[in-house]
Amino acid sequence: MNIRRHIFAVAATAMLSTGAYAADIKLGVSGPFTGGSASMGVSMRDGVRLAAKEINAAGGINGNKIVLVERDDEAKNERGVQIAQELINNEKVVATLGYINTGVALASQRFYQDAKIPVMNNVATGSILTKQFPNAPENYVFRNAAPDNIQAPLIAKEAVEKRGLKKVAILADSTNYGQLGREDLEKALKGYGVTPVAVEKFNIGDVDMTSQLLKAKNAGAEVILTYAIGPELAQIANGMAKLGWKKPMIGSWTLSMASFIDTAGKNGNGATMPQTYIQTPSTTAKRKAFQAAYLAEFKPKNNNIASPVSAAQGYDSVYLLAAAIKQANSTEGPKIVAALQDLKTPVDGVVITYNKPFSATDHDAIKMKDVVMGVVENGRVEFLNAEDATPKKK
Repeated sequence: MNIRRHIFAVAATAMLSTGAYAADIKLGVSGPFTGGSASMGVSMRDGVRLAAKEINAAGGINGNKIVLVERDDEAKNERGVQIAQELINNEKVVATLGYINTGVALASQRFYQDAKIPVMNNVATGSILTKQFPNAPENYVFRNAAPDNIQAPLIAKEAVEKRGLKKVAILADSTNYGQLGREDLEKALKGYGVTPVAVEKFNIGDVDMTSQLLKAKNAGAEVILTYAIGPELAQIANGMAKLGWKKPMIGSWTLSMASFIDTAGKNGNGATMPQTYIQTPSTTAKRKAFQAAYLAEFKPKNNNIASPVSAAQGYDSVYLLAAAIKQANSTEGPKIVAALQDLKTPVDGVVITYNKPFSATDHDAIKMKDVVMGVVENGRVEFLNAEDATPKKK
């Protein structure tokens, strides 16, 4: 028996030394991989896959392998709820990454909160997301995307302060994302003493914005401000072209998506939006390595990442979570949360270098200074201001 135990121990040691893993760390990945939000969801998922592959190739987390459990939530609240319950109860994930759509996140992350399992929102931007449970003794919801209460003031600043455009019209979709973003935008405009001359709503799937645009035009709008999640944004740009009424378009980060840029074509040129990451050849070594690895692994159309922001934030979210699990030396939810709130070692991300990105009272990693303005130019997003091309350390 002693000899048997000795042989087993030697074998186990040999397995670990040759790259085998002691145990699996199961992470959920939830996002829309089909439908109108798919460009964001697939880009996020692929960024997550790339980071997990790199971490596993380097030995995993404390010798344990990351295993991703991916689910398509179809951008539907009810589907997101089903997936959350499945990942918690059946798959026994230790944390979940994702959420593209604010509404899906708000409907789903309460199950993780109750189960004491961390959620890392890596794309959804609704301001309320990380503050959904203000009275809970512990908050299990984190985010490494720029919240709308950062983006909205930047949109307002660009329109009113920098361009002097005070007759603004807001076009927002009817989702939670669009309507909550609209509220943040109206609040930001109020700070400049500006009341929109028109506030119009549209639904996912709408293909004609003539009515909304005519109301904005007739009200004397000098600029169109947008908050929407889907290809409907392109219908706004194309609708203006059909009316022969070209006005600046400034909106939330989703104006950087391929579903807008490809469908709007030349009509999308000049669209301006806040960004945490812009895919460009002239960049830092970290970003060059990420871009090269992503393009080689996933081969996106024309070497353009469909949603660069989603891909970069998805990638960084895995490294943030991995750093916390490593520091905690545990996959227990409360211990991961404690580590996230007090990360001892900076995390070198694609978006920024994260130096103590979270605290017990602040679960949003991205701050105003980490966000730049991008502009659509001939089918790509470029930096609106050249000096922003070099990312800042946090």
